[in-house]
Amino acid sequence: MQWVADYERAWRSGDVSGVPRLFTEDASYRTSPYEEARTGHAEIQAFWLEDEGRTFSVTAEPVAVEGRDAVVRLEVQYRDPVAREYRDLWVLRFAPDGRVEDFEEWAYWPGRPYSAGADA
Repeated sequence: MQWVADYERAWRSGDVSGVPRLFTEDASYRTSPYEEARTGHAEIQAFWLEDEGRTFSVTAEPVAVEGRDAVVRLEVQYRDPVAREYRDLWVLRFAPDGRVEDFEEWAYWPGRPYSAGADA
């Protein structure tokens, strides 16, 4: 959970220089299990800059940890510029040095009790 707290702190402050402390150089970062991964520090930093300046709160709790793998449940509430919230699962694989080498998000929004579209 220390890694999650460090991630939140860096994300909240827009500190893209925190990406190398959190992720391995060739880390994969997916915002959905079927999305193409953003790979490496530069792509992750560019993605983080898209969220810059938003006001939000996060609560998180571990769901499972085994070896280098962890699943964390989060609730995120954005307040500005657009009010929205979602619940999220992060599937994380840690490298031996404690940074994440694989990050995968499973996000769910209110009114959508499933993540796939109606035609799935």
